[in-house]
Amino acid sequence: MGGDQYLERRISMASGIYKSGQGYYTRMGTTIGAGLLSLLGLWWLWKYAIQIQIEGVNENYVAAGICLLVGGVITGFLYYFVFSKPSTGDFLIATEGEMKKVNWSTRREIFGSTGVVIGVMLVMTCFIYVVDLIFVQLFTYIGVLETGM
Repeated sequence: MGGDQYLERRISMASGIYKSGQGYYTRMGTTIGAGLLSLLGLWWLWKYAIQIQIEGVNENYVAAGICLLVGGVITGFLYYFVFSKPSTGDFLIATEGEMKKVNWSTRREIFGSTGVVIGVMLVMTCFIYVVDLIFVQLFTYIGVLETGM
């Protein structure tokens, strides 16, 4: 085991991060997404926590304390599930590995496919409109449908 690998393993063991050198982008994406979602939840919680009255204490301090406590618990859960739990770490590492294998479409292919979809939708719309007009005429002729014409 080389010096760099040994040092990385020691840092990983000291920090408690499971396989710290792998799955970086998926872990960061998961952390950022969950963090933003948590911030929205804490913002919502603030609106309710500000209404709690404790005699002699400013309501802003009460709300801040509640939000900091809940935010700390959420941060602990997030750290545990994303960085420490082996099954979640393995899943995120495998996800990043599979994403590297994906054959992403080029800009030209995307524009071409979008044009085909829009064209087919326009043709289908015109076809259905013509068929609808034919049915209206047919049903009006046989007396099933009465039009105001």
